[in-house]
Amino acid sequence: MKRLFKTILNAIPRPFLIRLSYIIRPVFAFFLKGDTFTDPIDGKGFKAFLPYGYGNQRNNVLSPSTLSLERHRLLWLYLKNETNFFSAKLKVLHFAPEQAFYKRFKNMTNLDYVTTDLNSPLADVKADICNLPFKENEFDVILCNHVLEHIPDDTKAMKELYRVLKVGGMGIFQIPQDLKRDITFEDDGITDKKERAKIFGQYDHVRVYGRDYFDKLRGIGFKVEEVDYTSTFSKEKITILLAERKVEEEVVSDFVGLLKSCEFARYTPTSDVTIKQDYEKAVRVISNIDKQIQ
Repeated sequence: MKRLFKTILNAIPRPFLIRLSYIIRPVFAFFLKGDTFTDPIDGKGFKAFLPYGYGNQRNNVLSPSTLSLERHRLLWLYLKNETNFFSAKLKVLHFAPEQAFYKRFKNMTNLDYVTTDLNSPLADVKADICNLPFKENEFDVILCNHVLEHIPDDTKAMKELYRVLKVGGMGIFQIPQDLKRDITFEDDGITDKKERAKIFGQYDHVRVYGRDYFDKLRGIGFKVEEVDYTSTFSKEKITILLAERKVEEEVVSDFVGLLKSCEFARYTPTSDVTIKQDYEKAVRVISNIDKQIQ
């Protein structure tokens, strides 16, 4: 199945994939029903998620019911738990709207919801992000997730985002980011799709963002909050969830220790030996959880 999904992702243009997925999605959702994984967007449970990846296929990534990836489910939890998105009267601009959100946001009576993209069949307004047909200070919220890495002139795109966002508004601009890089890498001379996929992570990406991404947004004028929402999930909550799924106490303790090591490694230089040891421990602990979880 992984090979099939990889072939489909790379061979079929995205607008056609979106249309096709509306037909296939209910079939996958029906046959994969279970209780191993839960999609927080619709609350449905599955025995497995679908594989996903333009290059290396990863297992248990794509939700069969909403076709959401990890970043979509994380965004849903952030909007639900940390913002007034689901209750306040807001005018929202959503770039390249994801299927997981499109109908749900459209049906929310508190939102004046506008979608835009050059190619997506889900876009209300066909528009170039570098030349938007909207007024200044028009939107309370802008969602622009995994878009900027596709745009050759991302500076111009950021300026347009800043122009149409209201003063005091909220923009969520997720991008794939290599936090080990201080400086963003881009090279206009790389045009071969296979080479782009190898260097940038996907055939239609034009750069790999580094840690300077945040400062670039600040330079445009945005007040930036660097949110790593996964780090807000408390170890106590994780411990309770694993215990509820009948994972042994020693294995749970090892997993929490692994999380602490990851947090420490984010801010402290580590040796190759330490990295290898942590990797081997992670493989062992995750394997034990996979065997024990019920």
